[in-house]
Amino acid sequence: MPEAALGVLIFIVVLAVGLGFVNGMNDAANAIATVVGTRVLSPRTAIIMAAFANLLGAATGTAVAATIGKGILHPEFITFNVIIAALAAIVIWGGAATFFGLPISLTHGLVSGLAFAGLAVGGFDAVNITVLGKIISAVFTAPMLGFVGAFFLMLAVYWLFKDSLPSRIRHIFSNGQVLSSMFMAYTHGKNDGQMPIGVITMALVIYTGNSGLWDGIPWWVIIVSATAISMGTAIGGWRVMKTLGFRVTNLKPAQGFVAQTGAAGIIELASNLGIPVSTTHSMSAAIMGVGATRRFSAVRWSVAGNILTAWVVTFPACGALAFLVASILKLF
Repeated sequence: MPEAALGVLIFIVVLAVGLGFVNGMNDAANAIATVVGTRVLSPRTAIIMAAFANLLGAATGTAVAATIGKGILHPEFITFNVIIAALAAIVIWGGAATFFGLPISLTHGLVSGLAFAGLAVGGFDAVNITVLGKIISAVFTAPMLGFVGAFFLMLAVYWLFKDSLPSRIRHIFSNGQVLSSMFMAYTHGKNDGQMPIGVITMALVIYTGNSGLWDGIPWWVIIVSATAISMGTAIGGWRVMKTLGFRVTNLKPAQGFVAQTGAAGIIELASNLGIPVSTTHSMSAAIMGVGATRRFSAVRWSVAGNILTAWVVTFPACGALAFLVASILKLF
């Protein structure tokens, strides 16, 4: 039995690394999309920068990992089967969305997967409705704050620099966007990047029976998770970066700086509160917000509509996949 349990633990770690890799291809890629879209940094330089910033974010705050690992489901219903079902659902859905260049919320996909896998195993008693309600409310408030905040911040920048030469504005915000891009990638690691950390720690707690691991998550878990995200960004993140960096609206350094700063500020706040939010939701909404300051038609709403559709479908799709896999595993 211990050998079998160890085998399952290793399998879950492998799946969690897969989750981190897909997360890197999708969520982490959109964290640096604007700095690439404005051509302030090359894709390679942006990816290297994002890798280090993601690692730093993952290492400096694990409140979101704790919420994912021990907040969505009641502890007595957290099993290896539930974890495997949730991971399988998000890896399949996230991989498909990334292939088609659609930015989705892998964070909320995992949340949905865990909730529905728990539902399949233990019914409604398995799900912590209070925590789940807070996460679902953030699905709506985070993009709304991202759009509104970026919109008004962009108007303030226009007013402050209305008498400045375009070359001076570009110089200032090109340098500023490097910093805002680092901040965005950092907050990604502190929030979205917590998913594989939370999942692996869940499995370790089940295997060892030591819930005290949540008070001191092993460093190897953080490093493995952050590395998987960085590799995903480096290998397959260009499709999503192209969608957000070039297709939603035309970006200049000032717009890129404002979008990243606004979105990253929201994500940082949520991370400190232990609330999983989506880099995709926040970043996409902020890009739309800065684009709308020029004129409403400056945003390619057909592209935005595709992104919105992917957000909406992610919840039921991941939930249904996880419920199905958990139900099958329950038979064995």
